[in-house]
Amino acid sequence: MAGPDDIEELAPTGKLRAGVVVAPAASAFFAIRDGEAVRGVTVDLLRAFADKLGLPLDLQVYDNSGQVTEAVAGGACDVAFMPHDAARAEKVDFGPPYFIIESTYLVPAGSGTQSIDEVNRPGVRVVAIANTTTGRSARRTAPNADHMEVPSVDKMTEMARTGDGDAFALTHDSLAGLMPKLPGARILPGNFQQTGIGVAVPKGRAAALKLASAWLADAKASGVVRRAFDAAGFKDAIVAP
Repeated sequence: MAGPDDIEELAPTGKLRAGVVVAPAASAFFAIRDGEAVRGVTVDLLRAFADKLGLPLDLQVYDNSGQVTEAVAGGACDVAFMPHDAARAEKVDFGPPYFIIESTYLVPAGSGTQSIDEVNRPGVRVVAIANTTTGRSARRTAPNADHMEVPSVDKMTEMARTGDGDAFALTHDSLAGLMPKLPGARILPGNFQQTGIGVAVPKGRAAALKLASAWLADAKASGVVRRAFDAAGFKDAIVAP
């Protein structure tokens, strides 16, 4: 698959230091804690990558995609999956996506808001996860609203439960997983952003990027990504082309 020099550039410590993001409910991107373990689509994919390379997996767990971006950018993490946007592409190098996400809003029980366009009004309190693609897009597409950032999906879920905010920005598949925890809440139809969740490595590691990109392309073609979706219960999730 690759020469030893390429593998050393990707994993200079001799282990594949791979980052995943956790949330209260699993999605095609978010993993979840299961006691001492972490499980989810990204965990399965990164484990498969480490096995293909013949390297031990050093799984690093983060509360949001902004944190994992900084870890990869700083070289503390060798590889991770994260939503692709222009701001993030200045910090890390992206390979292909394995899934396409759509971002929308959840409104809490009792809200009269019916559409994404209605969020873009003065006095509407939009809550997003700090330093994320969805948060940046929410600010860009709803400039008249009042925006606040929180460090994790756990915190966002608690604020939605208590009504401490009017519109909660996250990906559609992630919000769907939170619905059982938020009686009366609704997900607004449509989206204000679409982007791919791509594989990412630190900047300036061309061989590492080529290696990760080639593996993901093969993982999509051979059914590894499909099986990861199915094992996590996301049988309707579509593998990115």
